[in-house]
Amino acid sequence: MAKRLIPSLNRVLVEKLVQPKKSAGGILLPETSKQLNSGKVVAVGPGERDKDGKLIPVALKEGDTVLLPEYGGLEVKLAAEKEYLLFREHDILGTLVD
Repeated sequence: MAKRLIPSLNRVLVEKLVQPKKSAGGILLPETSKQLNSGKVVAVGPGERDKDGKLIPVALKEGDTVLLPEYGGLEVKLAAEKEYLLFREHDILGTLVD
């Protein structure tokens, strides 16, 4: 099994962030509660080429926290414990900023 994946073209490898099961006050949250579907960018591809052959770089960078769509992405298993998803850059909904 591979230990590292370098995405090609405009693809982005994201580690899905697991939401806490408790609130800040210590209340257990039910499984049906609405949680933010977010992830951390682990690796990005070099970008895509336009019709003239110029490279259009990916706007995201490693370490960005991004908002993910509810469905989509390709599940990738690199380490037994972590869940990674591979998306095209335009499938990611946005970047989360503190």
